[in-house]
Amino acid sequence: MQQPQQYRFLKEETTRERLRSWWTSLDKNRGDRARLCRAERPDDVLLMAPFFRFLHQMPDEWAKAEHILSSAMVAASLSHVRRIQDNETFATQLASPKPGATKPRMSELRFQQLQKSRNPEEFFRRLVRAIRLVEQSVNIVSLAESILHWMNEYRFGADREPQKRIAVRWANDYYKALQKQA
Repeated sequence: MQQPQQYRFLKEETTRERLRSWWTSLDKNRGDRARLCRAERPDDVLLMAPFFRFLHQMPDEWAKAEHILSSAMVAASLSHVRRIQDNETFATQLASPKPGATKPRMSELRFQQLQKSRNPEEFFRRLVRAIRLVEQSVNIVSLAESILHWMNEYRFGADREPQKRIAVRWANDYYKALQKQA
């Protein structure tokens, strides 16, 4: 039996439920989804009404200056997701092959490039590509947690303990999934 996912940034179940609720609301608000999907950079999202509706549903701290870009990246990235898949972490999904295939959806090279993104714009662009590779079926809580973790490391530097770094967590999930397929 798989251990339940432990979250560092989305610790509260109420926050995870608010995130799911907002994502579900995008089906009724297709215009919001479309506008968020058209964003080329996280900064573009900061000027959109759908983003402010997102912030209204999330905890107040998500709207604080130090968290606003992370929040924008979460909203824009989740707008690309069409179906929720809660069985695996986002990184595990990237290693999983399409039905009937043997290769991972995201190659090791692209996976490493995603991990080594140098700035939020590059990371966002690669995330959107990764979401497409998993056919827009994503564990949205795992994805949001990963974005918040990456942005935290971008702003403040990586944790001194390697096992607490997002790149190490992703690599662990990705390569474990590859091992299971071998």
